Amino acid sequence: MKKISIISVMLLGFMLFMPNAAAATDELQFCVRTSAVWQFVGYGLLAVKVLVPIIIIVFGLIDFAKAMTSGDDKAIKSAASSLIKRLIVGVVIFFIPTVVDLVFMVMDNFVGDLSAADACKTCLLSPTNSECNRYKNQAESLRKEGEFTGGGQASGNGAEEIRGISNDLLRL
Repeated sequence: MKKISIISVMLLGFMLFMPNAAAATDELQFCVRTSAVWQFVGYGLLAVKVLVPIIIIVFGLIDFAKAMTSGDDKAIKSAASSLIKRLIVGVVIFFIPTVVDLVFMVMDNFVGDLSAADACKTCLLSPTNSECNRYKNQAESLRKEGEFTGGGQASGNGAEEIRGISNDLLRL
């Protein structure tokens, strides 16, 4: 449940900043600059989508094995209800990318042209896509040109780059 609320907060934050970022597409390129972050979150989402079914199967087998060895009907019913709850959570997790895509479609209808958000959407929903790597390379070239941190030369220091992104967000 905590993972779902973290994703909800991220989407809400994105929705709050996106209208301004879309208006200043050429100037800030927020999604391109943060494409590595979106890709990281996308890889996490991909890992969760792979691991959740495995965990559900393993825990379901363990619960039913314990229930069968105890021979208690109440334990078997408890294991079955626990498996059903886990299956529901697993299905909800598989719908997260669909919900994210829906959020992007709704934002596109309200904001207008969301081509600035393509990097966010691509890297979040398809982190292994070559298009996401192209956005990361584009962000790296912006960083090397000094445009990444508001015109100053990028030092290669992670803290400086985060400060630069923060300054760009404050200018929104």
